[in-house]
Formats: sequence, C-alpha cells, structure tokens
Amino acid sequence: MNGTLEDREDIRDIIGAYAHAIDRRRWDIMPNLFHEDAQFAFGTLTGDWKSFVDQARAVIDPCLATQHQLGQIIFGFEGEDICHTETYMTAMHTIPPDYPSSEIFPHKDTVYSAVIAGRYVDRFEKRNGEWRISMRTGLYDWREFREVEGVVLSDVPQEACGYHDDRDPSTPVVARYRG
Repeated sequence: MNGTLEDREDIRDIIGAYAHAIDRRRWDIMPNLFHEDAQFAFGTLTGDWKSFVDQARAVIDPCLATQHQLGQIIFGFEGEDICHTETYMTAMHTIPPDYPSSEIFPHKDTVYSAVIAGRYVDRFEKRNGEWRISMRTGLYDWREFREVEGVVLSDVPQEACGYHDDRDPSTPVVARYRG
C-alpha cells in the first residue's frame, strides 16, 4: 500500500513540526507529535518521548542557535494505520564557549558550529484517525565541528530575526500543534 496523499502530508507535517519545535524551543508542541507510549533513540538520548524531550532540552536550550533542515522522505506504508519513514536531516547548532560538556557537543572554550547529518527512521501509527510518531530512531551519518565568526545577530534589525518565543512570526503556523 502506498498511503493516500493526505496520509503522506499529515506525516510530513508532523516531521516538519518536530524540526520547528526543536529550533524554536517550542517544547509544548511535542505531545501532539508523539503517541503517549512512543519511544525514542538517538545516540545517547533514549527512552520514552517525554524523557527524550527533557534530554533534548538539556542539549538544545544552551545552544545559541539551531536549525534543522529536512531532506527527502521515503514512506513505507504497512496497511492503513502504520507507516515507516526515513527522513534525511542536517542539523546545525551554534555552541557557546560555556556550553556544558557532553558526549554530543564537546567543550571547546570558543563559539563553534556543530553540524550533524543523519536520518530519522520513524514508525508512525494512525490512532483515532490521527498520525503520530510511535517510535523514532535517530541515526548519525556524519558530524563535524567548525570554528565560526559572526554568529551574533546584534547588527540585524529585530524584525528580521527569529525568536524562541511567541514573537516569532511562525507562531500562527504551528498554532494547531500548541493546543
């Protein structure tokens, strides 16, 4: 089965909303992307989706900026209510000099960029007419760390900057995921 175009778009929206939630620090979106019993595994971040969110916040919140770019998505439907997907992603993180040392982003005493290229391999389930993630496995294909300059936005007009709160112009776009 190939799934309907509507199913594919619903799933694609969930994948996109996940990247948005991480980058805009809108952690309140996560409950609307995962089934209550969903599991997560990405390197050292493992467990149920709720513990993953706590672990992800500890990794992402101290970053100066993040941006997750999503690439091709392959869909593998199994009947009408299960879909396996593989989504390519590139995640860019600007790490401050005082970043807490971790296995994911090493301590370097300087601002640097951490680029992770990988894939999300998901199991989606449609329950009560709604697609959500029931299992997410994140895979690293490669990563690199680069020293960077000019990462601050102090010379950019405020109206041209993105925010990690409701000032961000994308707020209406994700309203349906926020309750």
